[in-house]
Amino acid sequence: MRKATYRSYCSVVVAAGLAFLSAGAAQSQTAPFIAKAEQAYMIDAETGTVLLSQNEDQSFPPASLAKLMTVEVVLDALSKAQVTPETAFPVSEYAWRTGGAPSRTSTMFAALKSSIGINDLLTGIIVQNANDGCIIIAEGMAGSDPAFAKRMTVRAGELGMSRSRFTNSTGLPDPGNQTTARDMVRLAQHLHDTYPDRYGLFTKPDFEWNRIFQRNKNTLLGNGIDGLGLGFAEGSGFAAVVSAEREGRRVYLALSGITDDKTRQEEARRVVDWGLTAFEKRHLFSKDEVVGSVSVYGGDASYVDLSPKEDVSVLVPVNNPERISGRIVYRWPLNAPLDVGANAGTLKVFSGERLLREVPLYTKGSVGKGSLTQNAAGALKELLLFWL
Repeated sequence: MRKATYRSYCSVVVAAGLAFLSAGAAQSQTAPFIAKAEQAYMIDAETGTVLLSQNEDQSFPPASLAKLMTVEVVLDALSKAQVTPETAFPVSEYAWRTGGAPSRTSTMFAALKSSIGINDLLTGIIVQNANDGCIIIAEGMAGSDPAFAKRMTVRAGELGMSRSRFTNSTGLPDPGNQTTARDMVRLAQHLHDTYPDRYGLFTKPDFEWNRIFQRNKNTLLGNGIDGLGLGFAEGSGFAAVVSAEREGRRVYLALSGITDDKTRQEEARRVVDWGLTAFEKRHLFSKDEVVGSVSVYGGDASYVDLSPKEDVSVLVPVNNPERISGRIVYRWPLNAPLDVGANAGTLKVFSGERLLREVPLYTKGSVGKGSLTQNAAGALKELLLFWL
């Protein structure tokens, strides 16, 4: 069996890349920016540029950040009319004892044996970090908290959060609850972009339920930060998922493994400030512009041009410019026939050694099946390349 091989043909990309190298690339480099967190990941919303990455795929317990996934499952159900804003669920004794007033955890003080509508439950979860609100929704939508957690995990997979697993709706301690900084950033961006009519709940200053008034538990809000949540877990420390916008630029940030709440407050704001001020935008390629050509096997042409379906820009440091380079990566061999617009590779853009973003590339033209002579020549080329 022929082994799966990945090859990159990047000569065209490198040549084009010379046009967008920073003029200051030869300047002395300053020390890299490092967050005071075990795990950290931040991206620019518009370009998708990775601004910060520290152990971004290392698992940690989400704690209350799991509630963001609970919120997403509910919003998804609302968007699909599986439930309505008026749907109400009863407050069970389990929800009341585990997440309500007797639990001495974050709660909206739901009254035992009452019924609460989804709109109020969502508000309680987002504003008051309500554990009872989560469990009430979980039992109402899935029959039990563990059953709802399975739904959360499935939904996370659908969103590309491949390293996230949930065993309850609240994030209360359980070794089965795991996520990563990269997954949390993906969820943050999804919540902001997919549910704009509900996103304002994250900045709601306060909420009163059962005649008990509580201010928003997210103490990071303000100065551009408009979401999303805070968490704490024994053994892994303090965490935050942040969405922030200033002057038309938005960033998404996840931090975990911070030693104390004061450091979390200071560090989240410091990282956001850096992300929103220390970069400038660079245009690399336009929509449908040819980025490069890749080899085709068994076709009436030996190569096919690839281009993106969107403009490609990245953010680069203002005061510490680095060499910008690109590489086309695709699964080799690329077999004919190929239609126009087929997804055939990925452009990976780097700043120095750091991966900034990945962009799907599509064929500019079609490649038909080749003749016997062309196939024989292609087979010889494939054989030679395989042994290189």
